Amino acid sequence: MTHTPEAPGTEGSETPNLDFAGTTPYEDYVQADVLTHLQNPLSDDPGEMVFLVTTQVMELWFTVIVHEWETAAAALREEKLPVALDALKRSTRELEALNASWKPLAHLTPAQFNSYRSALGEGSGFQSAMYRRMEFLLGDKAASMLVPHRGAPRVHDELEKALYQPSLYDEVLRLLARRGLPVPPEVLERDLSQKYEPSPEVEAVWAQVYGAEEVGASRSELVVLGEALTEVGELVWRWRNDHLVATRRAMGSKVGTGGSAGVAWLEKRARKNVFPELWTARSHV
Repeated sequence: MTHTPEAPGTEGSETPNLDFAGTTPYEDYVQADVLTHLQNPLSDDPGEMVFLVTTQVMELWFTVIVHEWETAAAALREEKLPVALDALKRSTRELEALNASWKPLAHLTPAQFNSYRSALGEGSGFQSAMYRRMEFLLGDKAASMLVPHRGAPRVHDELEKALYQPSLYDEVLRLLARRGLPVPPEVLERDLSQKYEPSPEVEAVWAQVYGAEEVGASRSELVVLGEALTEVGELVWRWRNDHLVATRRAMGSKVGTGGSAGVAWLEKRARKNVFPELWTARSHV
């Protein structure tokens, strides 16, 4: 058992200190009062509270996952592979928690969703700036996705900065190149503001990394990196599919909120893999 040092003047006390001059230290650190008063349902339906809180929880998970992937990208840049791997592994557990956030919404009937859907107005998940930063870090970039945020300068500036920065996968490929693997110059020098497109040469590089593992070559740490990225990619794919299924169950093929294509758009997203060559290279090992 661990021993927690007691505050001065409470030595031997079996009861916690309950008397604070202001707010509690817990409140000062966690800001729980702020978090639990951010809910302003716009309908009388009790189910809207579940939808609102679940969405806010998702935004918090987006935030910490962006932090992990930015940490991993910076560590890769600095050749700190263990730090990058730790951040990626943490992010997989966070992605699992994020994906579990669908459970409260996964069984909404159309009638239940319609009871408060109008409260969303033109609001839609694709407008989430933090989720967009996640997508940018995965290499799925588009300048057009900054447009919805023109009215929020701080958010717009952060997204614009992320648009022109290397994605997590860009940093991975630069690391592979520094390790002597033949990542083509056109991939390393690509326009970072554009969406990453699969490369046959990069596919061959990953096949070389995984093939070398089989013959006992000393590239095992790159295989570990590849597997950590594959785990991230799989969980992102599961997130997209869970989103698709929950939406299809709640509203069928109707147009989504905010004028989005709804299920049709989600189906298109669900068919795509992040870090694409990590998946296709396996056919060549």
